[in-house]
Amino acid sequence: MPRIELTTTVRAAPQAAFDACLDVGLHTESMGASVERAIGGVTSGRLTAGDVVTWEARHFGIPWRMTVRITDCQRPDRFTDEQVRGPFRRWHHQHVFTPDPVDPSITLMRDVIEFSAPMGPVGAIVASLVLRPYLRRLIARRNAFLAGHVGAGRGRPG
Repeated sequence: MPRIELTTTVRAAPQAAFDACLDVGLHTESMGASVERAIGGVTSGRLTAGDVVTWEARHFGIPWRMTVRITDCQRPDRFTDEQVRGPFRRWHHQHVFTPDPVDPSITLMRDVIEFSAPMGPVGAIVASLVLRPYLRRLIARRNAFLAGHVGAGRGRPG
């Protein structure tokens, strides 16, 4: 099963980084290249434990929909979103926020994503060769946007 691990440095406290990652509006802004938007469930504000949101986006020129649920939410340390319905056979995305041991005003934001594609062995090959690098770039771009937004003091109030 493909796995993606990314760590992003955010010049803000863990609470600010955590809140930014669960903000539907900031998520939409960060995913502008894929024209992602919330079309069902919670479509604005900040997500929390048990919330469900359906995202619609365009990837590889194809429209996609994915419904996720926030299955674990321990502010400001971590949260997890998991696919309820969508293009993946499995999608499990854990977000972990740790204060930098040297400078507590800096947060290490870590994403751990485990996913698998449908279509058996063919899907496994596509997941490893195409989806994994694509998703890694997508999440890295999203994280850079959020780090710049929150780090510049533009985080949304709690």
